Amino acid sequence: MIIFKSVKWKNFLSTGNTFTTIYLDKQPTTLIVGDNGAGKSTILDALCFVLFNKPFRIVKKSQLVNSVNNTETVVEVNFEIGTRKYRVMRGIKPSKFEIYCNDKMVNQDASSRDYQKYLEQNILKLNYRSFTQVVILGNASFIPFMQLKSVHRREVVEEILDIKIFSLMNMLVKNQIKEVTDELRDIDYNKEITEEKIDLQGKYIEDLKKNKDKIIREKLSKIDDNQDIIDDKVRDRETLKLQSDMLLQDIADRIEVEDKLTKLNDIRSTLVEKHKHHSRKIDFFKNNDECPECKQMIEEEFKKQMITDKSKDVDIIVKGMKQLKTELEQSKERSKKIKEVTNQIRTNDVKVAQLQSSITELEKFNTQLETEMKSFQEGGVGKADEDKLQELENSLEKIKEQRHKLREDKMYLEASKSMLQDSGIKTKIIKQYLPIMNKLINTYLTSMEFYVNFTLNENFEETIKSRYRDEFTYASFSEGEKMRIDLALLFTWRAIAKMKNSTNTNLLILDEIFDSSLDGTGTDEFLKILNTLSKENTFVISHKGDTLQDKFRSVIRFEKVKNFSHVS
Repeated sequence: MIIFKSVKWKNFLSTGNTFTTIYLDKQPTTLIVGDNGAGKSTILDALCFVLFNKPFRIVKKSQLVNSVNNTETVVEVNFEIGTRKYRVMRGIKPSKFEIYCNDKMVNQDASSRDYQKYLEQNILKLNYRSFTQVVILGNASFIPFMQLKSVHRREVVEEILDIKIFSLMNMLVKNQIKEVTDELRDIDYNKEITEEKIDLQGKYIEDLKKNKDKIIREKLSKIDDNQDIIDDKVRDRETLKLQSDMLLQDIADRIEVEDKLTKLNDIRSTLVEKHKHHSRKIDFFKNNDECPECKQMIEEEFKKQMITDKSKDVDIIVKGMKQLKTELEQSKERSKKIKEVTNQIRTNDVKVAQLQSSITELEKFNTQLETEMKSFQEGGVGKADEDKLQELENSLEKIKEQRHKLREDKMYLEASKSMLQDSGIKTKIIKQYLPIMNKLINTYLTSMEFYVNFTLNENFEETIKSRYRDEFTYASFSEGEKMRIDLALLFTWRAIAKMKNSTNTNLLILDEIFDSSLDGTGTDEFLKILNTLSKENTFVISHKGDTLQDKFRSVIRFEKVKNFSHVS
């Protein structure tokens, strides 16, 4: 049984930055009152959000964040299951989702989706739909049981009866059947292929026996042809090698050329620098009359002498650079020729390697042919061929064994599927509980002075008859009568859940059920039902507090103060 202890929230909807805390296990009946918009229904959205990551009402997740503070939205719920104490926290801005068991955080290595699945399947053992059918009855986004589609009605009841596991098992069995079917299809294909291979190999061996001499002649001819090709390729290989050797002799000076080219470039760089240096000196004496360091006047005759000397040096350098240029061009031309020859040698080496590879493969092939021919000469059929046939036959036997095993597995799985489908075990269990369900529903309806015979069949379709045997449907009743049926179903599911110990909890929240749909008589009868519930903590949300508050053990009042919801 899940014992909900408390829920608290801040910066959630109209609530500000201070936690609003509601204790869920203190009183058997609690009335939550307040004006429209005061925030009294916030508890529904808070519980659904923290447990299932979606609010009870039709509100976008982003709208749950308080629009004034716009940050640090946090909801926390505390509950106990047996000896274990759980605390679940969920937040927005920043995003937060944490589960604690006995104050120790549950491992968060899984993805958020798997973490949520763990909370629902392993801890709560109920989902959003079951929670809103057994714990909450409201008039906002709540969809009563009778307004659910047939398949969803069944899901709710399966959760309550704790037979959802059979649906999961059925899904797993279906997946296994698909896998086995796929394996059978593959193994049938392998069987067919292997049988064809065996047939072909057998025919091949028979042909070998019949055509021994012909095969030997063909192999000898093939060996001779291959040898001719080998001889041609060997000649081509040797020609290329000889050509490469001659080319190497042509470029014997390649190292000297490269060294000379390097030295000439170094000399050229040096001459260029000296030319620049002397030119700068000439420019200086032409354009300056005093020394920039000592500030003394430079004699005109000294200037002329220096310009003359440096000009001679420049002439010498220019002449040298002209000679150097000629040598550089000659060296570069030789270097270019050497590179061309080197590339030709590399091309020859690649061709030689390709020829050698081809020669090696042909020689291996000839060796294989000679071995096969010798085998034929000695026995007719090669041992390798006989071994291959035996290997194929052994493989076929294994395939047949696997096929037989898979067909047996599929037969058993199909039988399991038949038992686990909706018309099998689950329907049998549902049929056992249907009389109890129908009896409870009618008992609760009678206690609210609604005198009809309400019956659900195994597909959860209703049959409603009056005392005069007139037949009705759920849709044909007034809103107040529908509410009585919804309440009767709610209490029935809670009673069944308690019997099965599946979706069994202390908490029941009813949102504004007195405010429109129930008349005075219905309200009184409903309160009588509430007072009969043991170990229940029932919360009723209403804006008719003045007329109802004396009928409840505890009253919580919500009010708006400066646009923020508070509990007074």
